[in-house]
Amino acid sequence: RALRLAGGRSRCEGRVELEQEGTWGTVCDDGWDMPDADVVCRQLWCGRAVRAPGNAAFGRGHGPILRDEVGCLGHERDLWECPAALEHDCSHKEDAGVVCSEHQEWRLSGGRDGCAGRVEVFFRGTWSTVCNSTWYDTEATVLCRALGCGDALQRPAFTHTLPGKMTYMCGGILQPSLEQCHWTFNKSAPCYQSWAAGVICNGTAS
Repeated sequence: RALRLAGGRSRCEGRVELEQEGTWGTVCDDGWDMPDADVVCRQLWCGRAVRAPGNAAFGRGHGPILRDEVGCLGHERDLWECPAALEHDCSHKEDAGVVCSEHQEWRLSGGRDGCAGRVEVFFRGTWSTVCNSTWYDTEATVLCRALGCGDALQRPAFTHTLPGKMTYMCGGILQPSLEQCHWTFNKSAPCYQSWAAGVICNGTAS
């Protein structure tokens, strides 16, 4: 009963893929909606669904199309429990996807390009700022490299103007992404009297 998300920017976003008898296949987007996506997110320990895109939003999959007209109510333990049609008239351009609340992605805003500016994180369905109370060269460099922007040059401070606040603390070893570092969301103590983190990377976004 294996399930995974493919083609996304974290393990909690992507094209829905199921394993059946050793072969991975996809789900058709006919009837695909938020209750279906909720079951997938919960099954993967990724929180709840914030979007349920169809039309191969994360690229076209390969292999068989294993489910069509999925009709979860939202409380099922896994996708296999949901009623679905096994016959289908779909192609991979209709592959179903999900974006779960525990998916994180980052952007730099207000700078000269996508490699400089205030750090903003998309998490639990909304964009938030990052507190600079634990924002050091390690954290800044992890983000610059994850964005394909080289290494961190400077860490300017900005004001917080978005609803949420995130903190990141990365160990000495450079993690592939901030998601692998220790993080907390909307905890007041580490963010007390902090500014919003920023970074200027030494690369430019291609």
